[in-house]
Amino acid sequence: MRLALQAMGTRFELVLVADDIEHDARLRAVGEAALDEVREQHQKLSLFEPASLLSHVHRRAGEGWIELDLDTFELLEDAAAIWRASRGAFDPTVAPLMRALGLHGEHEADAQDIAAARAAVGMDAVELDPARRAVRFNRPGVALDLGGIAKGHALDLAAAVLRENGITDALLHGGTSTVVALGAPPDADAWRVELAGSGGRTCALRDAVLAVSAPHGRNSASGGGHVLDPRSGTSASGVTLAAVAAPLT
Repeated sequence: MRLALQAMGTRFELVLVADDIEHDARLRAVGEAALDEVREQHQKLSLFEPASLLSHVHRRAGEGWIELDLDTFELLEDAAAIWRASRGAFDPTVAPLMRALGLHGEHEADAQDIAAARAAVGMDAVELDPARRAVRFNRPGVALDLGGIAKGHALDLAAAVLRENGITDALLHGGTSTVVALGAPPDADAWRVELAGSGGRTCALRDAVLAVSAPHGRNSASGGGHVLDPRSGTSASGVTLAAVAAPLT
């Protein structure tokens, strides 16, 4: 059974295994509940929805502390931890630069505005207060693009719904770049996912997750890809894709 949803600017899809008609009906209900988790994350974390929680943070966090729900606060804590561990290679505050380069659908800005956007980038401008479960920005122009972490977070929550309801075999993906594999399909020992742009290479996944990032697909007016190094403000070059697989916890 396949269920799909358009959210976070991409297509989420669940492939669920049913062994009989009765089980199939229950599977659909559980699958819809899993997709509800994705919908909720879209409503909270979408950069492009004016009514989203993230948009509210962008409007107000430069003025003072904004309290968050526990789930969203922990997501920002995770993003900050990855920023530190990657020494800034992963940085969700890249949003102003993405916008200035025309990678969010706008026209590319002039050199002065691009320089100003680059100056706004840096997760050190995002303060998190665990006691209040709140966030604030400590310099002007800061904005978050959670596209590098939000899809995986949504799929983690969706997979948790499936597992809590006894679903042991399923494949979940968001935009084909983020995959969660539970168990395996019938008559196979793992789900096999082809890595686009890799010359036909596949990744075998069983109770595992996969994240893929590739610079092709979206380009700025000047020709740069949408995968940026936040530290330099330039597009990744000389790479076809990066893929990381890990056991599902």
